[in-house]
Amino acid sequence: MMKMYFCETQKFNQLWLWILLFFIASSPFYGVYEQSKLISEITYKSLFDEIVFSMCMSFGLLLLVYSIRLETNIDSEAVRIYFFPFVRKDFLFEDIKEMEVLDYGFIGGWGIRFWTKYGTVYNIKGTKGLRIVLKNGKKYLIGTQKPEQLKEALK
Repeated sequence: MMKMYFCETQKFNQLWLWILLFFIASSPFYGVYEQSKLISEITYKSLFDEIVFSMCMSFGLLLLVYSIRLETNIDSEAVRIYFFPFVRKDFLFEDIKEMEVLDYGFIGGWGIRFWTKYGTVYNIKGTKGLRIVLKNGKKYLIGTQKPEQLKEALK
């Protein structure tokens, strides 16, 4: 049985993000409302279709962001991440050249970022993370809200 040294699950739970998403998700309804003032009764069927489509897209966006999570686990064999629903990746210790917990600052947003100076970045919030450099030269950064516990786990 593998011993678990570190376990963390992060979600997008920032209030400012949910306020922004609410306004983005509700903006199609304003467009449909404005359009409804310009059309005749004959085209109400297509207006209803647009409302249903807007509701589905808006609800889908909110559901997607709500379901996204970053799980980081470190056991005796590997650093394992699961950026649900997009990526599942294991970094075996035998393939890792370097690892360090650092403060990476702002790298242009949160989520999955490609082609940064840290390589591929997986983060949900904050500015701290685990930098991994593999023996094949590929680089990764995994965000964390528990940098001190992560440092302890790596010892």
